[in-house]
Amino acid sequence: MAENNRAVIKLRERFSAEIVDVKEFRGEVTVTVKKENVVEICNYLKANLGYNLLTDVTAVDYLGKTPRFMVVYNMYSISAKDRLRLKAQVEESDAVIDSVSGVWSTANWLEREVFDLFGIKFAGHPDLRRILMTDDWVGYPLRKDYPLQGPDREPYKGRLS
Repeated sequence: MAENNRAVIKLRERFSAEIVDVKEFRGEVTVTVKKENVVEICNYLKANLGYNLLTDVTAVDYLGKTPRFMVVYNMYSISAKDRLRLKAQVEESDAVIDSVSGVWSTANWLEREVFDLFGIKFAGHPDLRRILMTDDWVGYPLRKDYPLQGPDREPYKGRLS
């Protein structure tokens, strides 16, 4: 069914060499692409296919696998009432991907959150700095190899009230 999706058809026509995988699960279409042309692909999705709302940017840590990370873009076409998930593979050794904040301004803070919690850098981002953790925080809390109690911290021994 994903092969019949209008966005998948158009992406295959224009970016066939960039597409790694296409899946549909419970009516949701996910297109996995190589990270090198993610900005061009996102520009195309917005300008030509009407995905004018970026609802979220997040990441997934597949610790022990290659590539280790996937940057996930959830977008919506208001006019077509259609959702699309775009994933881009990011290697641990080169945890950098181009910023799409020039395509959707909402990506600005969303990419900062991914940087802060996963340590993935967004090249060309206008203000890439921590947004949730303090500036002196060590590490990236949503990585699967991050210590559960935080870096060099004792487990909490007080009352939870």
